Amino acid sequence: MILKRNFNPLKVAQYIQLELNISIVASLLVYIAFKLQLIKTGLPFSIVGIMGSALAIFIAFRNNSSYGRWWEARAAWSGITNASRVLGRLIITFTDSHKHQENYNLKRSEIFKIELVYATVAYVHAMRIDLRRQNNWNDIKHLLPIEVFEKILHAHNIPNQIQLHIGQKIYEAMSNGILGGFDSFQMEGQLLALANHQGTCERIKNTPLLRQYDFFTRIFLYTFIVLLPFALLKEFIQLESSYLIIPVSILISFIFSVMGKVGEVNEDPFENKITDIPLTSICNTIERDLKEMLGEHNLPSEIKEKDGYLD
Repeated sequence: MILKRNFNPLKVAQYIQLELNISIVASLLVYIAFKLQLIKTGLPFSIVGIMGSALAIFIAFRNNSSYGRWWEARAAWSGITNASRVLGRLIITFTDSHKHQENYNLKRSEIFKIELVYATVAYVHAMRIDLRRQNNWNDIKHLLPIEVFEKILHAHNIPNQIQLHIGQKIYEAMSNGILGGFDSFQMEGQLLALANHQGTCERIKNTPLLRQYDFFTRIFLYTFIVLLPFALLKEFIQLESSYLIIPVSILISFIFSVMGKVGEVNEDPFENKITDIPLTSICNTIERDLKEMLGEHNLPSEIKEKDGYLD
């Protein structure tokens, strides 16, 4: 996620290199053709003006839709953060609340707490890895019992398998007395919340923004960039400054291209790019919070922004 307020124009230009190259070539060809008297006048500016208006509408719609997807993804991960904290709190407080029971076993209960809290941490990290289509599953190996890790490693949906493991351990704890009463119902509520947020993230990941908006926006943009120098030529001929079509065409093309690129880079918030949701940072926060709830002091280092970016 980008946190800094100012951007390097050269780095921005790298994202729209194709559009800038088209603009440079088109404006140079029009200027050279005019100087060689191959063309003597340009297009009425109203033609390109109407096209620019239509293009702006397409870009605005796409940008609004892309931001909506990005913000929904961020809201889903805020829900994952909250549900993970509540689930961790319930695991700890419910387990500790049964110390008065005759069959209470301190060692068994402590193992249960640690295993389930660590499994919750493993779940959010697995969500991050799965959404980014990475394969570094060894990052969660230390958070799960080795037999569980080996069992889920080849599953199609590893986060879902981890949640299944958590559910099984909860009902196992109900049967052996670690938990009791209606403990499982409240824990199930948080597992349901995690499953719902996971479904939201998977929907955003697997359902792209309507491809027709992407296609026609690009076609209209390229057409606009090519026709722009012809429209500017007529205006600058009257000012006897035909050479200005080159920098002015590039400048206007730059503005429209950046506007279009903003929507493009934001429509997929789980691609491990600098414009994405900072999943690594969010997972780091959840891990630190849950381990601290267990009373641990050797916590993972907090992930902070670097050069204006947060991973």
